[in-house]
Amino acid sequence: MEYYAYIIYSPSLDRYYIGHCQDMEERLRRHNQGNGASYTKRTKDWRVKYSKGFETRGEAAELEWAIKRKKAESISNG
Repeated sequence: MEYYAYIIYSPSLDRYYIGHCQDMEERLRRHNQGNGASYTKRTKDWRVKYSKGFETRGEAAELEWAIKRKKAESISNG
């Protein structure tokens, strides 16, 4: 079974969302139906900008958090 770390983007909000999931297609559909994270409910135009598959959920979550840490570092150093 494959798990994914992903980055999605909303053109209307000009914002990114970072997450991980087991079924990338289903997760994107849920985000665009308003059934995703509360952050993504504000719009229904999310598009996948990046995804990477892993064998375990832990590996996908690890990359998700690494991306979030990197983002936080760039904001605090920016």
